Amino acid sequence: MSDLIDIILFPLYVALFGWFFASRRKKMQDPVLKKYHRIGFWIKVFSAIAYIIFSKFLAKVDSTFLYYPEGINIAKLIIKDITNIKLLFIAGKDFDPNLLADTLNKGYFASESNFLIARMVTVLSFVSFGSYSVITLFFSMISFSGVWRLYRFFYEQYPHLYKQLAIAIIFLPNFVFWSSAILKDPLCTGMLGWFTYSMYKAFIKKEAIVRNLFVALFSALILGIVKAYILASYLPFFMLFIVFTNLKSIKRPFVRMVMLLLIFLITIGGVLIVGERLQEEMADLAITKLAESVQNTQQSFMRISDLAESSFSIGEFDGTPGGLVKIAPAGIVATLYRPYLWESKKVSTLMSSLESLALMLFTLYVFFRAGPVTFFASIVKDPMIMYCLLFSLVFALFVGVTTLNFGTLVRYKIPCMPFYIIGLVLILERYKAKKLRQASLKEASLNEVII
Repeated sequence: MSDLIDIILFPLYVALFGWFFASRRKKMQDPVLKKYHRIGFWIKVFSAIAYIIFSKFLAKVDSTFLYYPEGINIAKLIIKDITNIKLLFIAGKDFDPNLLADTLNKGYFASESNFLIARMVTVLSFVSFGSYSVITLFFSMISFSGVWRLYRFFYEQYPHLYKQLAIAIIFLPNFVFWSSAILKDPLCTGMLGWFTYSMYKAFIKKEAIVRNLFVALFSALILGIVKAYILASYLPFFMLFIVFTNLKSIKRPFVRMVMLLLIFLITIGGVLIVGERLQEEMADLAITKLAESVQNTQQSFMRISDLAESSFSIGEFDGTPGGLVKIAPAGIVATLYRPYLWESKKVSTLMSSLESLALMLFTLYVFFRAGPVTFFASIVKDPMIMYCLLFSLVFALFVGVTTLNFGTLVRYKIPCMPFYIIGLVLILERYKAKKLRQASLKEASLNEVII
């Protein structure tokens, strides 16, 4: 019966979202933006369908055994007794375990980020008739709204790279797929996009400053609740970009020096905070802790065996800064370029391994095409490239050294992937521009000789 409701309701809600985004699209004057907004919307719709099929028939994921059933359970408790609406406003750690739909989920709500997703499912269930497919669509559209802002952020500065930006943000398979589900990832990608674009409009474009700062603050708040380490690793390098972009308008050397010192301190602080928060966040994924929470049950065995099957190791980390530096290369490589093809044992990781292989080949192409000097000089000279790559590499480092298996790695790494690809694209563009300048100078000198 529930599947029949999903089949009936899903296209109706797609039509509603299609109407809403089409009305927004009418306000766009740029034909390129109109085109990619329309394409992006339909990609997210079909990605939501793909995830629904994947989660219902191919793999057991958090959406189906945690967030959706527990969110629907809370909705039923509220319908049964309206006073239970207070459950939406309490802290996750205060939620009575006896009220859970599945006692095996005991302990998950101790993390406020998990409880927030369940809350959202509860609220959305009242406007979606409790349909799993429709709620998945809602999460996918939340992500799309922010991802589109991220595309706008880059497009407004590099309109001639609209195709490359679309590939990095709108078409990137794993980024699209895992941000189209009842998971934390749609919120993270959506809020990251809203935060980036709002800060850009407020501090660089100087437009609607109060409104944009409010949106940025709200996005940061949600992102901080869901996955604080993303915000902690992103903010220092994004602020670095904003400061460097505005430095040319600051004429006083002393003020410039103070700004640079401030951003340096923020960067160092951010790196330390992200390391600490990542360790806390990822600790819950440890097989031993998971075994303790669902011990002596068939579900425990299934979850543990799934984690063990896709587990990997990059070496021991002793918790010291020196130890972190020692395994840093392996951690970054694991995030950006693994799982390798021969390490993929499931459909979900196979898709990621193909994407990782393509990314590795593209990295090598850009590095050797531009040359080591131009490659590293571009990072130092261009604030945008610096921000994109430094965030990507620091984020990749901490995710790589703290994630235990490929199943979670393919999801945890998606926030940094568009930025890493865009950083490479911009390096390649700087190289091409350099070659064009050299060719123009050579041609001009030849003309002078002829004259």
